[in-house]
Amino acid sequence: MRKFTVVPAVLTVAAVMLTAACGASPDTAVTGAGSPERPAASDTGGQPSKAGRLSVWQSKELGPVVTDGAGFTLYRFDQDTANPPTSNCGEGCVATWPPVLVDDVTAGRGLDAALLGSVKRADGSLQVTLAGWPLYRYAQDTAPRQTRGQGVGGTWFAAAPDGTKAKAGAEGGTEETTPPSGPPVPKNLPALSTVKDEKLGTIVRDGKGRTLYRFTKDTAWPMKSNCQGDCLKLWKPAKLVDKKDLKGIDPKLVIPYKRPDGTQQLTLDCWPLYWYTGDKEPGDTSGHGVNGTWFTVRPDGKLAK
Repeated sequence: MRKFTVVPAVLTVAAVMLTAACGASPDTAVTGAGSPERPAASDTGGQPSKAGRLSVWQSKELGPVVTDGAGFTLYRFDQDTANPPTSNCGEGCVATWPPVLVDDVTAGRGLDAALLGSVKRADGSLQVTLAGWPLYRYAQDTAPRQTRGQGVGGTWFAAAPDGTKAKAGAEGGTEETTPPSGPPVPKNLPALSTVKDEKLGTIVRDGKGRTLYRFTKDTAWPMKSNCQGDCLKLWKPAKLVDKKDLKGIDPKLVIPYKRPDGTQQLTLDCWPLYWYTGDKEPGDTSGHGVNGTWFTVRPDGKLAK
């Protein structure tokens, strides 16, 4: 390590009907879907970020948290290893979790320079490590000292100065993280319904109030999900729902899709639907525009713009 001094049975749709619905005409299936070109929400655009002078700030919720030279929170991934240092965030992951590259890294106040090191990534670049743990930014942190990546997927956590995970409830200082956004969610929501978003218009949510998304690399003809491997760590396939438990959505558009692993995924107008682990609260839409390929969905299955 280099050192630096610094509910499935209800959706019973016959195979013939499914084929007719999602295979009648390629043109019909994708009309209006579009191919929007939109950058990721973060200023990094999913690209690796430079470290700069690392420092520590006191989060009221998490205690001491490590930031990069621009003041953005740095994270560690539970599926990585510190001994030996290894990054397991590869293709499909780095778009949301840009690795922090060595470049001009130095240790600022509150950090022990002896804990800083590097690990060589698969592409040959050098990523900063802290006590052996590779460090990352989160694409949905759009301003310094945000901690939207804390706890995402149960595997991503802000880094404490000693390389351990910052923990909710830790005793901290006077700074506060960004408060949760979004309207309160009514109880007893339908399994699939719509909600009016101030910026995006009418979009689709599940029974837990979670925003549902489409992936522009998927296809409706043939009906196919191209979110596999690392992608599934961040984007979870939506489960099937009872067609009688819908509100604001045409039941004819709700169709099951059998994934390669044999599990069933919910689709809307033949497009596979997902929820995003980066959404912290019901009603959040932080997945909209991620990597220019993920977007919220309208009740007719088209992309919200």
